[in-house]
Amino acid sequence: MQIDKLRGEQLDQLFDAILTLKDREECYRFFDDIATMSEIHAISQRLQVAKMLTEGRTYTVIEQETNASTATISRVRRCINYGSEGYKMVLDRLIDEEK
Repeated sequence: MQIDKLRGEQLDQLFDAILTLKDREECYRFFDDIATMSEIHAISQRLQVAKMLTEGRTYTVIEQETNASTATISRVRRCINYGSEGYKMVLDRLIDEEK
């Protein structure tokens, strides 16, 4: 995993902090303080791109609907195909919650 390069006490503390959040409103409050609007937008955009890619949408449609660059779409595609299956895990859980 790429993130192994960052693994350590600081990243553990961040993830532990995220795991303490109880609901969407707490997420809004925490991420408003910890990240810039651009950082939050980029992360949420990548998740939307991943969702659309797994649904079989084309790069053109994804680019038009999300305003993501083709470079971002390609990077997300690479993570889906060769990554740690984080997108798959989260998207599967979101689908299960919708049922």
